[in-house]
Amino acid sequence: MAAWISAKDRVQTLIENERELINVLSTPSPADVEAAASLDGDLILLGAGGKMGPTLAVRALRAAELAGVKRRIIAVSRFSSAAARQELVSAGIEIIACDLLDRSQVEALPDIANVIYMTGRKFGSTGGEGLTWAMNVHLASLVAERYRNSRIVAFSSGNVYPFVPVTSGGATESTAPGPVGEYAQSVLGRERMFEYFSGLFGTPVVLLRLNYAAELRYGVLLDIGNKVFAREPVDVTSGMVNVIWQGDANSVCLRSFGLCQSPPAVLNLTGPEMLSVRQIATRFGEIFGVAPAFVGTESSTALLNNAARCQRLFGYPSVSVDELIAWTARWIGSGGATHDKPTHFETRDGKF
Repeated sequence: MAAWISAKDRVQTLIENERELINVLSTPSPADVEAAASLDGDLILLGAGGKMGPTLAVRALRAAELAGVKRRIIAVSRFSSAAARQELVSAGIEIIACDLLDRSQVEALPDIANVIYMTGRKFGSTGGEGLTWAMNVHLASLVAERYRNSRIVAFSSGNVYPFVPVTSGGATESTAPGPVGEYAQSVLGRERMFEYFSGLFGTPVVLLRLNYAAELRYGVLLDIGNKVFAREPVDVTSGMVNVIWQGDANSVCLRSFGLCQSPPAVLNLTGPEMLSVRQIATRFGEIFGVAPAFVGTESSTALLNNAARCQRLFGYPSVSVDELIAWTARWIGSGGATHDKPTHFETRDGKF
């Protein structure tokens, strides 16, 4: 069984390689174990083959083991990544290969009390808008109808909000949606499908508006750090961002089932700070001994989430931004593996 390791111990002794990174991301906190003990029923993760899914599934399994609870943890995906599939199988996760756009395959999935919905499409949306809407809206309707008798924690995105003044503190859960571009519009469409079917069937749902999860192989900090390390200019036009350690995002997800309600609850999921892109790059420059180059001028608006409610409910993130930057710089400097998927946080026209 996995033991919880403090953030201090992690930064000093772990994350030397990808195997250790995966272990840290999938190690539950005491709060995760407590949540696992109180959750009633088995758990299925839909779209579990992506960046967050494998470590989230293993974290859920380890939390159940530490809580002394016998629970099925099922990961569902097309599993285009053989490595992600093997990672889950090796950890003891039950695997179902499924094309979630196929209604018959969705209907054949087992009845499970608790659902984490992770599937979606962002990159490649421009020029492939039809598939993006199918993945983000039609698929959500299939799942919402199939699991109408379950509790659903569904990942959404802060992209449903408009750009807000950088002095505003970020969009709150009561900020009216104002999605920019077809990707963001389709994400709002996803939310509307869960809203509709929740109202139709009384399904308890919570929508997690995530913006942005970061780990050492992916995220805004890696994007900025890589540019500084490579002596490439950093675009500061969208001059402020939010980030949260992916392990903390995983933890909030697993503890969110108690928030599920009908109509759906909404929760902004990110770190508490509004972070300056210029200052992040400057800190990387200090670590690397490089003077960062910049392009653009900071806009008065940015895509920002106010996660004060998340912090009130679940506490402050266990990993600070300073730690994340230090870990990321160390990872970049040592040539650590990446997913090679830039976030395109600089994008302001909604075209991904």
